[in-house]
Amino acid sequence: MTTTPSIASPAAANPVLRVLPAPPAAAAAYFAASLAFHADVSDVASALAAGGDPGFVVLDSRSTASFDQGHVPGAVHLPTALIPEQAEQLLDKAVPVVTYCWGPGCNGATRAALALAELGYGVKEMLGGFEYWVREGFAYETWEGARTREADPLTTPVEAADCGC
Repeated sequence: MTTTPSIASPAAANPVLRVLPAPPAAAAAYFAASLAFHADVSDVASALAAGGDPGFVVLDSRSTASFDQGHVPGAVHLPTALIPEQAEQLLDKAVPVVTYCWGPGCNGATRAALALAELGYGVKEMLGGFEYWVREGFAYETWEGARTREADPLTTPVEAADCGC
């Protein structure tokens, strides 16, 4: 069901409400779908840190130079352009894939997720990408070895285990 947003009078509404919120049922469907397509950095890190098989594989879709500069520990490296040729050699279609690229300003993870979905893989995109992985203080690997940075207090709570969301 497609719902056309209601337009309020520009003079009567502030910029946020010039286009009114979607009806609750449409909003619920949209946000439920969003959760089926996306995972956040903190949830991915938590699942990986729990030990054992997280039930998914993390895929870095960037270039080799970018991967070597830094990547999520254990991530499969498969640049987007190589997915059609190499995905079946590196990935099991029975295991969901979580893609990431540089960060929110890059749609490389989206392109990788699309390519994988077109090949029949279950896939989610990791919101925030590698940028937010590092900004939230999670360990990462480079060609020189393991690294961590102090968490950015604008992206994650400093004094708590999680943000509570």
